[in-house]
Amino acid sequence: MIKQNIVFVENKSGSLQKVTRILAENHIDIYGFACFDAPEFALFRMVCSVPEKAEQLLTENGYMNRITNVIAVDMKDKVGGLDELLAVVGESNVNLDYIYTSYHREAMTPVMILQCEEIYVTESVLKNNGFTILNSADELYK
Repeated sequence: MIKQNIVFVENKSGSLQKVTRILAENHIDIYGFACFDAPEFALFRMVCSVPEKAEQLLTENGYMNRITNVIAVDMKDKVGGLDELLAVVGESNVNLDYIYTSYHREAMTPVMILQCEEIYVTESVLKNNGFTILNSADELYK
């Protein structure tokens, strides 16, 4: 299971870059991210190299943020790969809260980041159906 940082960022010009600057200045690498807009705040979700340090730094800088667990699934770069994963999840009655993609930097293959309520069940279902689950952010980019 991989840890994900979620940061609430004001919907103002330059706000997101202030978050990324804090992380960059502290040598924290962002491996994958998604940003979801809301009226006053955006939710910036990211998988980074040192999630606990990122959480601490962002809190010290006044950002409301937290760490959650997500599933990172190694995907084959082929037509229908996402459909195959979603079929397995759907047939298992798992309700996904959201998904976003990242990629292996060296292999240039996709990695799907999943979040759902039944995270351990979903992880088990995917493993039992032949999907490779990554266990750490370091594994994402070997």
